[in-house]
Amino acid sequence: MAKLKVVNPATGKVAASLDADDAKSVKAKYERARAAQAKWAKVPLKKRLAAISAFREKIVAETEHLAKVLTTEVGKPISQSRNELKGLLPRIDFFLEQTAKTLRPKTVTQGGTEERISLEPLGVVANISAWNYPYFVGANVFVPALLAGNAVLYKPSEYSAMTGLEIARLLHASGIPADVFIPLIGAGDVGAALLKQPVDGVFFTGSYGTGKKIAEAVRGRMIKLQLELGGKDPVYVCEDVDVAKAAAGIADGAFYNTGQSCCSVERIYVHQKVFKSFVDAFVAEVKGFKSGDPMDDKTYIAPLTRAPQVKVLEAQVSDAKKKGAKVLTGGKRGKGSFFEPTVLVDVNHSMAVMREESFGPIIGLMPVADDAEAQRLMNDTDYGLTAGVYTANRKRAEKILAGVNSGSVYWNCCDRVSPALPWSGVGHSGVGLTLSRYGIETFARTKAWHLRKP
Repeated sequence: MAKLKVVNPATGKVAASLDADDAKSVKAKYERARAAQAKWAKVPLKKRLAAISAFREKIVAETEHLAKVLTTEVGKPISQSRNELKGLLPRIDFFLEQTAKTLRPKTVTQGGTEERISLEPLGVVANISAWNYPYFVGANVFVPALLAGNAVLYKPSEYSAMTGLEIARLLHASGIPADVFIPLIGAGDVGAALLKQPVDGVFFTGSYGTGKKIAEAVRGRMIKLQLELGGKDPVYVCEDVDVAKAAAGIADGAFYNTGQSCCSVERIYVHQKVFKSFVDAFVAEVKGFKSGDPMDDKTYIAPLTRAPQVKVLEAQVSDAKKKGAKVLTGGKRGKGSFFEPTVLVDVNHSMAVMREESFGPIIGLMPVADDAEAQRLMNDTDYGLTAGVYTANRKRAEKILAGVNSGSVYWNCCDRVSPALPWSGVGHSGVGLTLSRYGIETFARTKAWHLRKP
């Protein structure tokens, strides 16, 4: 049997060697899921909710173990791994509270002919998930999918396969049948084999490039396709802000998880009146971030999960410097797959660092003359995941954000996700949505009932 080697990005050592799937095993797992799905859909929703509630309890009971596994394979600082697991709980609570009322049949009209809408499971869904927040982005899909009565073929990233197996273990121990939630272990070839199966929906979280390939792979099959892709998320800082407070919040939004978040702040535009003071405060904040062993509670900046991304960041810094940018701090690789937290000024939109997703601890800051220029630059992108405005004036923020092409917008905050609100993107940031009651409905198909008495 083929093996998948899991490498600890902090040490470069092999952390585990896992049995990997191949085309034959993927097909067999699909057939198991297909055979089990109809029976699972007939299980009363109350029992499905109880299983997910038990899963929640196990997450709480095993948080420290799960956090250490996550940090070992993706390099996320241990404190942030714990935060992810704690942050998962309110998302699960939202699904537990809202699923029954969301999936309940709705009578539209009554009279000679009763008209009703019901929501039924899609069937078997493929969940190709991401490594940067495997609990968050995975649970956004598999929890509502399972509650809606679907079977799930769960393909974790090869960079978070150990966590994927932990998720499967806990779900099975909580009452989710082994054939209803099935993990698939491996790299891109396993994902490609999964896409060849006659599934009823494909839900992917990852890069625009891979998302485009997935869309092409399932083209013409008339199945549910949802792609949660990347971003080049901007923030605009107005001249009326508390500079120190804004700088601290935005620096965290840019560098949390070592900048490896789809909604990390990746471009900052600052009103020219406060540009210098903001830059000074921002750089001071970034210089205070501690880099080091991700198992150390005090570590904030850890190694990049994917070693090849170091070269991407080096190329962005080199490109920016050649075009006139200045590095105020950082700018170089460290040992192994570490990269120094990097702040650039004198940047412009001819530079890759202001146009292409960085997915690492690097950020460019530009001064702007007014709100109109800020809005124009914020929209000068192929992406549209999140955008934020920092100002003391709510009406001013709402006016700017109303004209920004983003799935989520923020006033005086950033890098934030709420289970009650839909998570969606514009342009290269994807199609479809998760979270909110809309994100529950996306795992079901509607059926219209016309009921007339004889």
